[in-house]
Amino acid sequence: MRNTILLFAAIALTVLCWGMYGPVLAYGQYGISTSDHVPAKFRPFVCVGLAYFLVGIIVPALWLHFKGEKGEWTVTGLIWSIAGGAMGALGALGIILAFTFGGRPVYVMPLVFGGAPVVNAFLTIYLANRMKDIGSWFLAGLILVLLGAVLVMVAAPHGAPPAAAKTADPDAQTAPEPVKPPAPAVTTGEGAWIWMLRVLSIALAIGSWGAYGPVLHKGQAAMSHSRMRPLICVGIAYFVIAVIVPYFFLGEMGEASTYRSMGTVWALLGGTFGAVGALGIILAFNSGGKPVFVMPLVFGGAPVINTLVAVSSTHQWYNVNPFFWAGLILVVVGAAMVLMLAPRCEAPRPAV
Repeated sequence: MRNTILLFAAIALTVLCWGMYGPVLAYGQYGISTSDHVPAKFRPFVCVGLAYFLVGIIVPALWLHFKGEKGEWTVTGLIWSIAGGAMGALGALGIILAFTFGGRPVYVMPLVFGGAPVVNAFLTIYLANRMKDIGSWFLAGLILVLLGAVLVMVAAPHGAPPAAAKTADPDAQTAPEPVKPPAPAVTTGEGAWIWMLRVLSIALAIGSWGAYGPVLHKGQAAMSHSRMRPLICVGIAYFVIAVIVPYFFLGEMGEASTYRSMGTVWALLGGTFGAVGALGIILAFNSGGKPVFVMPLVFGGAPVINTLVAVSSTHQWYNVNPFFWAGLILVVVGAAMVLMLAPRCEAPRPAV
């Protein structure tokens, strides 16, 4: 009974954290930006990397030191786990870029949470050489995700981006404004180019986060199914990609942003939500949860939390039409079908 309570508490923790991740990070981007219309990208990414450094390196290292766990460090496990962490960091970068190019959490996050499990399922099936076992219901789930994604993109409410994090900042030099002004008009060509960059950014997040699970699982298996060691590798990858690399970009390219107090807090909080959500997955597995039902619950619940938070924070309830809700439901149901009805693949054996 105790394990069951811990299991569902861990799943609820991940659903809540990953559902809050997008809207909170978007507030951080606008809070750090010094531009009227363009959210920051490099400095919020650094904040995400720092949050993962704390949750993905410091906490697991302390756990290993004081409590220990089964498993061992191996070269193969290090390579695969760091590669998995790199996929996670690139996915976070895709989210930030999608917001930078005009995307809104209300539809970006449902698309990512709907598309990532599809990529995850196909990659897992491919690595297990089970492509021939794909059934019609699995393909039906894939079609539902695609149809839902189209509806979500077309029918998403378009309102003013989050401005509270920036306007409430005591470091701001100008008087706060109640609503951020609309973005300046762009030509058709510019609009098409920005739209394409937005789609590519969402695709980067979907592909990277979809590959994250299978790649990290191989690293975990190569470390005799250790939990904390792969998480440390994820933290290392995030620190390199999300902290060190952006530092050089900021020096060479710069951007219209600065570490305002409230904006930095929001960005760090967004990264912490992402890292704690990943830790919640590990805790769910340690409490007896199986990916076959843990991941559908997470990928089904997180977009709902995200949508409720995003719509509420931007006061867009009046602007949401039934087609958006229909698309969101299709994405959630289709993603759950893809995960639950995928051919069952044997867990990889630990490296010798």
